[in-house]
Amino acid sequence: MKRIHSIRNEDISSALLAVPEGHTHLRLALTTKDGENVVLSEAAIAAIVRAYTTVKTHPVKRAVKLVSETPVGLKKGYAKHQLIEADVPDEDVVGEMTGLLEL
Repeated sequence: MKRIHSIRNEDISSALLAVPEGHTHLRLALTTKDGENVVLSEAAIAAIVRAYTTVKTHPVKRAVKLVSETPVGLKKGYAKHQLIEADVPDEDVVGEMTGLLEL
């Protein structure tokens, strides 16, 4: 069984958002109080922000599932793998999230 990592605000000791030297895209680095680091790419951050904004502002949408895909015809400079919104009913996503939190 895979381990579930739940990171709450009180678990984070710092968060950095910057374009590292030698790179052209943002990275978000979270450091937990137990010393673990999680670094997200700009493409992942953007997809998560879009999903968050959709759910938070939509009058009836309650959930979004993002899945990794390699779209055809990517523009130059875009990440090969993108987090794309899956066509999954809200109630299925809510159920999947609830199941993860119950483990």
